Amino acid sequence: SGALARDLMGELARRGIAVEQYAIVEVSADLRDRQRARLAAHPQVAWLDAPPAGFDGVILANEVLDVMPVRLFVRGDDGVRERGVVVRDGELAFADRIADATLAAAVRGIESAVGPLPPGYGSEVGVVAAAWTAQLAAWLARGVALLIDYGFPRREDYHPQRLMGTLMCHYRHRAHADPLWLPGLNDITAHIDFTAIADAAHGAGLDVLGYASQANFLISGGLLDLLQRESPQRRPQRASEVQRLVSEAEMGELVKVLAVGRGVDLPLVGFARGDRLHTLG
Repeated sequence: SGALARDLMGELARRGIAVEQYAIVEVSADLRDRQRARLAAHPQVAWLDAPPAGFDGVILANEVLDVMPVRLFVRGDDGVRERGVVVRDGELAFADRIADATLAAAVRGIESAVGPLPPGYGSEVGVVAAAWTAQLAAWLARGVALLIDYGFPRREDYHPQRLMGTLMCHYRHRAHADPLWLPGLNDITAHIDFTAIADAAHGAGLDVLGYASQANFLISGGLLDLLQRESPQRRPQRASEVQRLVSEAEMGELVKVLAVGRGVDLPLVGFARGDRLHTLG
């Protein structure tokens, strides 16, 4: 909607930090129109169809990875099977087939970290998200990319008790788990295997700089100080909003922040408390 860009540039201006350019990669014409209306007072904003090559600065990818396509797999008695979609009696339905070499190798990599998955275990592999992360190395000449999303390290993402993965759908603020219901109208998401994302970044030549829960990232970045800056009249409402962002029962623990980049020697303040890079191994 442009709200993140507006608020970020407003806070940077308050701190006396000039933004040379704020580029938004947006493929939806409707969302571009909404963003242009909201950001009309910010002439330094530009819209791009793809990230620029040789970029020097900060890339924000807020809930970008979790909407990229995933491949579904099921651990069968006869090996790894890929779950896809067929038309059966005029209706969409799931069907399984023997996994190709790429998907089978990905599942072997998962099992090397978490142990053998039980027969019938199903989940997702985010091959597109990993490839997109590797592509960051071609875009980012110097700076940091902050990848903010729902997800876990591999050992948690593919826990044996998470039998059917993390695929979820959202339609008009209703959450459900059937991606074949109202096809084309649902927002389909899957949680991120942050171990795979960190490995993809490192393999492409980027440094993995930090990994933290949203709660720790925001608190380290001064969120509570911002709350104290609010007027007494607005503070109760703001406190409720802060609670939603940092509570373990809401977004504070489910959402993670991964920082990757190159040519950055300064410490990143957001990872001063509770950096969990060691959990990605």
